[in-house]
Amino acid sequence: MDTVRFWIKFAKRKFEIMAKAGKLLIVDDNRSILSAVKLLTESFFEEVLTLPSPNTLISTLQKSAPDVMLLDMNFHAGINTGNEGLYWLKEVLAKFPETKVVLFTAYADIELAVRAMKEGAFDFVVKPWDNAKLIATLQNAYKAAKGKAKKPTKQQTAEPQTEMYWGESAEMKRVRQMVERVAITDANILLTGENGTGKEVLAREIHRQSARCRQAMVSLDMGAIPDTLFESELFGHTKGAFTDARTDREGKFETANGSTLFMDEIGNLPLHLQAKMLAVLQNRAVTRLGANEATPVDIRLISATNRDLHEAVSKGEFRQDLLFRINTIHINIPPLRNRKEDIVPLAERFIERYGQKYGKAGLMLSGDAAEKLKAHSWEGNIRELQNTIEKAVIMCDGDIISPDHLELHSSQRPLNESQTLEEMERQTIANAIAQCGGNLSQVAQQLGITRQTLYNKIKRYGL
Repeated sequence: MDTVRFWIKFAKRKFEIMAKAGKLLIVDDNRSILSAVKLLTESFFEEVLTLPSPNTLISTLQKSAPDVMLLDMNFHAGINTGNEGLYWLKEVLAKFPETKVVLFTAYADIELAVRAMKEGAFDFVVKPWDNAKLIATLQNAYKAAKGKAKKPTKQQTAEPQTEMYWGESAEMKRVRQMVERVAITDANILLTGENGTGKEVLAREIHRQSARCRQAMVSLDMGAIPDTLFESELFGHTKGAFTDARTDREGKFETANGSTLFMDEIGNLPLHLQAKMLAVLQNRAVTRLGANEATPVDIRLISATNRDLHEAVSKGEFRQDLLFRINTIHINIPPLRNRKEDIVPLAERFIERYGQKYGKAGLMLSGDAAEKLKAHSWEGNIRELQNTIEKAVIMCDGDIISPDHLELHSSQRPLNESQTLEEMERQTIANAIAQCGGNLSQVAQQLGITRQTLYNKIKRYGL
């Protein structure tokens, strides 16, 4: 603490700062860090609040309305994925877009930093932190927060949502015909397909074509929710329902009332909550955790998964009656390798988008690069193609994207024909872990799955 006080005195001379201004909220489960950062920042912010847990984060934001939040990315011992931080980042930005969020982590992960920035984080600070960099980052976040009312900055401008691209393949034409037929109804829809095929993009297109389009679609990534928050996140809770439940909170079913609820990776829903979800869908009413009375809800449910739910039913991991309820209409999205005529047009769309984003408008794809794209297996599908093109745009110094800029490597590996699908999946994951040197963020990106899904599979296969 004495070192921190000495640095503060030095910083007041080094930094040309004005009088203390703004409100800062620090969220970290390490109380020593909370104390040290609070002491460090109190000389620069008019008010500094601390939280040792994100459980009361939303209610604290409602009451205090901080200008800047310094948010830790991991809140449970032994879990270093950053999923919790990304989850709360999305929650905060959805409900309090005026608050600037700086993420705080002990695990320096560039991929995670890029993902967080794409999803709206103002900046990213790594522990152990440099005092000067931390203060400068927080002050820049405060200046951005105060400048938003006058003129939106590039940092505050969200990346436009991807528009649906149907393409020319016969399989996607069949999907389009089905969507145009069922979108105007209120039928529950189950979207299946490999990771990265664009299930959420298709869900948004279905919502756009529905009678509920006047209200925003509510999205929920089941793979990113901490196990302890599933019930509260879905169904809401009342004040006092559990420790730190200091206010009432509506769940996603209530938030989506009158609109569409999109549940991605629904196969991750715990078995003990599937019965409650079935009751909500049957009765069109939801009972918050800790409440006795049900609240009527009117939602259209779109679910998505890359998992074989029929197999999960046979294993006792998913309720058959719930599968019937969510599967009124089933739409399977084909993998990118089955729609090769769409690869280059999609790539050109991404080139245009990222060319504008990175100040490189006018980039073109060479003929050799286009052929290389069409020859690739695209195990990560459209998401892999998008990431590949973004990196290529960044690396390209001229006007033409060449094959070298694509950095594509064959991911095909010899497989034993006698292996089961589970054995193949286990081998694929094990090989990816070895190739990435144990960096699970890179493994998840290479396989085109979320980190939470990757951890579930690692646990399942004992890797």
